Amino acid sequence: MAHIFFAASIQRHIATPEREIDASTLGEALEAVFTAQPPLRGYILDDQGSLRRHLAVFIDGRPVRDRQHLSDVLGEESRVYVVQALSGG
Repeated sequence: MAHIFFAASIQRHIATPEREIDASTLGEALEAVFTAQPPLRGYILDDQGSLRRHLAVFIDGRPVRDRQHLSDVLGEESRVYVVQALSGG
């Protein structure tokens, strides 16, 4: 099963412990987490169901490619990291 982690900066707003997820895509993994933590949906996804711009999501160390449909594939041993993106100048 894939493993999903949420950065401390996200957990400061909504407690979201790391967990094992039985999912084959990023979208399925996030839906499983949203079922357990409904308020997290609005923090992670925008009103179109896409990842919010202020977030960076990595699967096995690589940035997700499909931020709109969340179709990136997860393997049995995948590690998913959800972090707040840094910006500024």
